[in-house]
Amino acid sequence: MLITLKLSMIIMLISMLMMMMASILSKKTFMDREKSSPFECGFDPKSSARMPFSIQFFLIAVIFLIFDVEITLLIPLIMILKITNLIMYMMISMFFFFILLIGLYHEWNQGALNWMY
Repeated sequence: MLITLKLSMIIMLISMLMMMMASILSKKTFMDREKSSPFECGFDPKSSARMPFSIQFFLIAVIFLIFDVEITLLIPLIMILKITNLIMYMMISMFFFFILLIGLYHEWNQGALNWMY
């Protein structure tokens, strides 16, 4: 027990010493022009990388990803159809569809699905 404690302390000391030396010896420049600019095949960018985008498109994309992941959760329902009885299968699948419909209704009610506000 004592040997394990000593070895863990030595390992911790060596790793902290290596991290401190790496941070002291590294040549970091935070205002480097090439690192702060977006990479565009080695050339200077033609326009600003901070171009505005449509927030409605972003919301629709996020909602699509959320519902797409939830739809992939339906795949195990197909697999358990063989090992469960029909009534239990229908109850589980209807409960899952009900949760999906509640989420869709909430997004619709919040106005996230309207393209124009």
